[in-house]
Amino acid sequence: METKTPKVNEVNEFLEIASDFEDPLEVIRESLSNSYDAGAESVTISIKSRPDGSKIVIEDDGQGMSESDLESFFDLGNSTKNDPEIDSIGYKGHGTKIFYKSEKIVVDSARDGTNIHAEMDRPWEKLNNRTLPEYEVAKRTTTSDGTRIEVTGFKSGRGFSPESLTYNKIEHYLKWKTLAGSTKYHFHPDEFREMEIVVELDDEIDDSQDKLVTNNKLEFPSEQLNPGDGQYPESRMCKHYGPHTIDVEAENGDTTQLEIVGMVGGKETRDELPTYGRHSTQFGIWLAKDHIKVERLNEAISHDNEFIHFFFIANSQDIELSANREKIRNKSSAIYQAIEEDLNYFLSKIAADPWFKDYLQQRRVAELNRKAKSQQKSIEEREAIVTERTRFEPSNQTEVMLGLERSNRQGAKPTITVEDFDLGADVNALVEQNDRLYGCSVHQELTDHFEADKPLESISKIVCWEIGDQDKLREYARNGYHGGSVEFDLENNRIIYRNGTEYTVHVVEVSSRFE
Repeated sequence: METKTPKVNEVNEFLEIASDFEDPLEVIRESLSNSYDAGAESVTISIKSRPDGSKIVIEDDGQGMSESDLESFFDLGNSTKNDPEIDSIGYKGHGTKIFYKSEKIVVDSARDGTNIHAEMDRPWEKLNNRTLPEYEVAKRTTTSDGTRIEVTGFKSGRGFSPESLTYNKIEHYLKWKTLAGSTKYHFHPDEFREMEIVVELDDEIDDSQDKLVTNNKLEFPSEQLNPGDGQYPESRMCKHYGPHTIDVEAENGDTTQLEIVGMVGGKETRDELPTYGRHSTQFGIWLAKDHIKVERLNEAISHDNEFIHFFFIANSQDIELSANREKIRNKSSAIYQAIEEDLNYFLSKIAADPWFKDYLQQRRVAELNRKAKSQQKSIEEREAIVTERTRFEPSNQTEVMLGLERSNRQGAKPTITVEDFDLGADVNALVEQNDRLYGCSVHQELTDHFEADKPLESISKIVCWEIGDQDKLREYARNGYHGGSVEFDLENNRIIYRNGTEYTVHVVEVSSRFE
C-alpha cells in the first residue's frame, strides 16, 4: 500500500484568500489589528486616489517586525500570533493577503535598532498569471521603532472612489467592523491598551475635513432613564446594561465565557453613534470575537420586541471565524448552541426590566402623537384647497397615485397603471407598464424615500409627484445610503445603487407627465 500526501496549489490558495476580502475597507481593519498586535499607541492610515488604483500608507509606532514577523506578513497560514496567552487579534496569517491585490507592496519596519526593508512588485498580476510573487529584503540600522507599509495600485474597484468613500463612512466602518469599536475596555480595563487612530483621505476623495481621529473604544451615548419633553418623549431615552460575564457550558462539557455589554435607546440616542445608513441594518444583537463585532443574532430577541432599539455585543473567544473574519464558521458546534441559549436567556431578562417596559409605553405614546400629527386635513380645509388651486397637486401618497392615473387619461406615455396599492408597505404599489409588473415606492417627493430610510434593493420604480430638494439628493450621493453608494441620473430618470450588487431604480416624476 502506497501512502500519499495531498498537495496544495500555492498560487490558487493565495488568490482565493486574497479574493475572499471583497470590501477594500478591510485593508483598514487588517492594518489596525496588526498595529495593535505590535503594541502601537498610534496608527495613521492615508488613502489617496490614483488612476491605476488607490495608494495606501499605514504607519504605526509599534515595536516593529522581526524577520519571522516579516515572513508571516507575506506568507500564507504562517502567523506568529499563535500563542493564546498573548493579547493578539489575528492568528491565521490570512488578513494581510488583502495587500496582494495591488501593484506594489513596500514594508519598512524597525525593531531593536534594525530596519527591515521589503518590496514586492506586481503581486496581483503575477498571481493572476499563476506565478507566486517574490519579495526582496534589505537591512540597515536605525534609532526608532515602528512600521510603515505602502501599498500602491491597490485594486479597490469603486471602494475608495470619491463617489463611495467619505469620512462618515470610514468612521462607521471603524466603529462597527474593526477594533476601533472594541468593547474590551468594559471587561478588562487593566489590560486594555488605548490606541489613537488617524485616517487621512485625499481631498479628491473627501475634502470635508482634514482627517479623522478616534480611538479603539466603543463608547455608548450617555444614559437618560426618564422620558424627555415634547411629542416624542422616548427619543432620547437610554439605559446601559452590563458589562456582564456569563460562564457558558455546552452539553458536551466544553466551556467558554460570554462577555455582554449593551444599551437600549430611542432614535435620537442611536443617532449619537457613528451610524451610516439605515438603523435596521446596524443595530440589534452582535456576536463578537476579540471584542470586535462579527455577525448579528437578532433572533435572540423575542418576536414582540423590535431589535432596532437594542445594541448589544456578546463576545466569546471560542467563536471561530472565516478567513476574512466576516462569518462565524462553528455554528453547528455544541459551544455555539450553548452561547445562543444563554444569550437568549440574558435578553429575556432585559425585556422583563421595568425600565424597558416603561420605555415601550413611552414609544406607544410617541406613536400616537405621530399618528395624530399626520391626520388628514378636515374636509373644509381640503375643499378650500381644491377650489383655490389652478392645477392638480397631491398632498399625500394616495393622491400621487390618483395623479398617475389621471396622467394616463390625458395621454401621457408610457402608460403606467396601478394594479395594487398598500400605503403602509415599503413596496407600497404594484404598477403595470408594457404588460409587466413593477414594485414601487410612492412619495410626494423623491427625497421623501430617502428621508423615510426605505431600501432601494427591493423596488424597481419610485413614483413621486416631483423630485424635491436636489441638494439633499447630492448629500446622499456624497455620504452613501444603507452602506452603499447611490448615484442620481435624473436626466435619464434613474437611480443607480451599489452595495455589493448594482441596482437600477427608475424614477417616475408624475408632474412631468402633465407637461
